[in-house]
Parts: sequence; C-alpha cells; structure tokens
Amino acid sequence: MTMSEAERLLAAMAEVEDPKMKQLSAAPEPARGRYPHCVVWTPIPLLTWLFPIIGHMGICTSSGVIRDFAGPYYVSEDNMAFGRPVKYWKLDPNKVYASGPNAWDTAVNEASEEYKHRMHNLCCDNCHSHVAMALNLMKYDGSSSWNMVKLCFLMLLHGKYISFGGFLKTWLPFLLVLGIGITVWLALHLR
Repeated sequence: MTMSEAERLLAAMAEVEDPKMKQLSAAPEPARGRYPHCVVWTPIPLLTWLFPIIGHMGICTSSGVIRDFAGPYYVSEDNMAFGRPVKYWKLDPNKVYASGPNAWDTAVNEASEEYKHRMHNLCCDNCHSHVAMALNLMKYDGSSSWNMVKLCFLMLLHGKYISFGGFLKTWLPFLLVLGIGITVWLALHLR
C-alpha cells in the first residue's frame, strides 16, 4: 500500500467516525404518537380557553417518546398530562452542539431526571422550563439561553397542528368564550 492510498484510507475512516456527521431524523408519526426530535404542545382546559397561546409542552427523544413535566416531582413518558399533542415543532438534530454520543437523548434524559426532583410551579418552573433545560443542556442552535417565554412564542411561530381537529381544540373554546363575552357586553351596553 502506497502512502497516498494509506492517507486516503485514513481520511475515509475519519469521515465515517466524524461525530458531527449529519443525523437523519425520522418524520413525526401522529397516528403512532411518535414525534422524533420535536417539541410537542397540547391545550390546558380553561387556561388555553382564555389564553390560547398558553398550553402544556413536552420534548421528545430521538425515537419520538414524549417526556413532559406533568406535575410535582413527576416527568411522564408517553402520557402527556393534558392529553395527546395537538401541535409539534420539529427541531433539527444537527443543531445540537453538546458533545458526546447521542447528545439529544442524553440532554432530554438529564432534564427529565432533574425535574423528577422539582416542585411544579405554574408561573416559574413548569413544563416549558423542563423543555428549556433539555435544549440548554444540548446547546441547541448554539444557545444556552432557552426559557419558557422564548419557547412559548417559538412554538406559536413554528408549531404545526397535527390536524384540523387539533386547531379547533385550541382555538374554538377561546372563540366561544370571546363570543359569549362580546354578546354579554353588547347586551348590557346597548339597552
């Protein structure tokens, strides 16, 4: 084997072993309840009816298993606290900048383990915070400043409804409450 052949062989081996190789991510499969590399969202009864951008959030593993901070000291697996997801935001696993094998799943697991030891607080330390911690641990998109407010608005902008029924489940109660409120206001002020 000549030196140039050996160099080419070593270069080819280095390409195969490159940890920054492009990861392929499977497509979401709502019928099976699998959303690989996604952030998922579902409405919270009453709260979402009044504020439709506020809901319950979880993050999925590379195989699509949903993990969500469902209550005090409890992170559920594939059983979201308020029902099946109605919306998902597909993330790019190639934007994970943490090192180590399977950095995505490691970060989701570490965030979940941490939140198994935390009290749930609707305003300050909640399901959005759990997702933010996972994204911070994996340094998603080169950032470690993910937070619940940022996630709320990015889900609003980038989230895709799983079906028209999911869209209705989110917005119809709000529109009904709004319609009732306007009707009552008009009835009281137009006498």
